[in-house]
Amino acid sequence: MAILKLQKSNLKTSVSKEEVKSDGFVTVVHNLELLKIMSKLEPQFIAKHKGDVVGYALSMHSSLSENVPVLQPMFYKMNGLKYKGQVLQAHNYLTMGQVCVAKAYRGKNVFSNLYENMFNTMRSKYQFIVTEVSLNNTRSIRAHQKVGFEELLNYKDETDHWSLIIKAL
Repeated sequence: MAILKLQKSNLKTSVSKEEVKSDGFVTVVHNLELLKIMSKLEPQFIAKHKGDVVGYALSMHSSLSENVPVLQPMFYKMNGLKYKGQVLQAHNYLTMGQVCVAKAYRGKNVFSNLYENMFNTMRSKYQFIVTEVSLNNTRSIRAHQKVGFEELLNYKDETDHWSLIIKAL
């Protein structure tokens, strides 16, 4: 599947240290079975050029929190977390599962277009989108800020130092 191929080539373990700093990376490793389950629960967003998948933005329904071990600390941190004085769990929110853009298509609005499509599609069902980004992934942090995400919390776990971010729809 094209999403998995793009993901594999952009995993932190697949790119050089220089690319990690300049171009960013993805952390979560999905498999085809999980992607199929995710797609049954919520829409997944892809960008194509000439038939090739050049970007994706994955929706991760909260019921799948146990399916991706690296995301479990994020789901745990969201319990009881407040946004603008209100407990996040009191609202309908979607967890963003991962976003990735092929290297040749970065800086060409693919990232913002993926998110714009996600925001427009999901705003009738959800009030917020929540995700986390490694603080070592400065390109992704900047890109998320540019489309309106703001930090709720930053924390360290055994895998990385994370920024838990939110975007009101």
